[in-house]
Parts: sequence; structure tokens; C-alpha cells
Amino acid sequence: MNSALSLGGVVVATALPFTADSSAPAGLAVDYDRFAEHCDWLMSQGCRGVGPNGSLGEYSSLTDAERRTVVQVAVEAVGDRGIVVAGVHGAGWHQAKKWAELAAEDGAHAVLALPPTLYRASDAEVIEHYTRIAGVGLPVMAYNNPFDTKVDLVPSLVAELAAIENIVAIKEFSGDVRRAFEIAELCEIDVIAGADDVLFELMLDGAVGWFAGFPNAFPAESVEIYDLVRAGRITEARELYRHLVAVFRWDSRTEFVQAIKLGMDMVGRYGGPCRPPRGPLTPDHDRRVRADMRRAIDHLESRERVPA
Repeated sequence: MNSALSLGGVVVATALPFTADSSAPAGLAVDYDRFAEHCDWLMSQGCRGVGPNGSLGEYSSLTDAERRTVVQVAVEAVGDRGIVVAGVHGAGWHQAKKWAELAAEDGAHAVLALPPTLYRASDAEVIEHYTRIAGVGLPVMAYNNPFDTKVDLVPSLVAELAAIENIVAIKEFSGDVRRAFEIAELCEIDVIAGADDVLFELMLDGAVGWFAGFPNAFPAESVEIYDLVRAGRITEARELYRHLVAVFRWDSRTEFVQAIKLGMDMVGRYGGPCRPPRGPLTPDHDRRVRADMRRAIDHLESRERVPA
């Protein structure tokens, strides 16, 4: 770890809006104007930054031109108000490194990188993958998502990655909150909560950031939870978190993109459709997401009605 830039705070893994267009892939074109407005809104709500081209941003469904433009739009929309952490995921290091080079050229402040996708890499291959990406020079947040990649960045491997210059943070999505302490025992690297429904627990154990999904719908409330925990106001943070955690659990489920986009629609933002392979929610999932969202919205509205 060797970078002056901290990647802590609430950085939103941005959902990407699509609009109907028969000439676009799957009949859905990226709505760059809506995306720019969304990034601007997230910053106005107190978020630290945005993370375009993550899984929530449906990066794997984009053309190369779309994927690059998304980063450029985010950088312009955020300006000097925060940070842009661009997803540079790739099947091999040669692809991920190229995306990191383009992110640097386009003004991103840092990159988020999965291990090799589509291949169960060995530890040595994982280390080379991240060494090559880090060589571009931007701060790197490694992303541990063993469910999608079948590669688990266990604490001992994280410690090896932390020794690589420019590897500054680990986005922890394993769901095992015990890892924060073990990582801290083995190396110096910032632990970032990577799943919304373990945010509270990981922050109590030392996480300094949240690379988040549902702040697309609840940015101000998410920043409030984060700030309360950082300030040691644990009881207040827990009370707010417990009313949101049911909907936050959808961030750890297969249908997380569709669920978060539906949540955005329900709070008056534009979520909209997803590109294949993601289809609409099943009627049962739609009903359950709506019920969890309704309870969260009702609680937040009741808070606003309570006199100060």
C-alpha cells in the first residue's frame, strides 16, 4: 500500500440508466444525460464519490465505447467534489490493465478491480493480475467477490496484495465480517464494506469505507449511517440501519441490480430496465422488494414528521 489518496467514505456503485432505442444493443441505449444527473445528485447528497462500471453498472453488458464514455461522464459530473473509482474488471490482466490506463487518461481518481473473471486463478496469477493493474499508477481497490469470480481473496492473500505499490484498499464482499480484524492483523490496507447488509458490522470492526449499492436510492440516509458510526454514535446508527437492512439484503442477492433499480424507481429516481442477461424481476421478487422498500420508505417518512 503506497498512495496518499484514501478511498474511504460512501462511494456509490452507480446504477446505469438505459432508454429504449431499437438501434442499440438489446434495444436499450445508455442514457448518458440521466447518468450525469444521477452522479450529480449523489454528490449533492453528501456521498464521497461514485463507482461507474461495477457489476451494478452492468459493465459486462456494455460495448467498449459505452464503457469508456460512462467513466468520462462520471468524471465530468463529479468534478472536484469527490472521487471517481472506475471499475476495470477483465478476464485477464491485459484487459483490466487497458481499462485502468483509459481510466487514468479520462481523469478517474482510482480503480476497482476484481480478480480475473471467468477463470479460477491461482494465488500467483491473482498477484500478477493486480501487480499489472497497479503498475498503471492509480490507487487500486481490490474487490473480493468469491461468489462471482470463484476466487476468494482470503486475508493471507490480501496481505500479499497489500505489499504491492498502489494497492490501497480491499472491497470485502465475502459476507464474513470476521475478516476485517484478521486483515488488520496481517497488513495495512483499508477495508471497504462491499455488501450493504454487512456495512454496520464491518464498520464496527474497522472498515473505513462503503462501496455501496442502495445509496443509489437512499444516499443521504446511507451517509448518515456511515457518519454516525464514524462519530461513535452507535445506538443512533443501529436504529437507522435496522430499518433499512431488510432492503439492503437485496444487494447480496442475484437480483441485486434489478432490485436496486426498482428501489430507485420507488423513491422517485430513474432506475429503469436492465440489459441482458438480466431480465425483469419475477412477480414474487418484485413483490418482496416492493414490500421491503415500502417499510424503509415509511420509516424514513415518519422520521421527517417527528418534530426536532
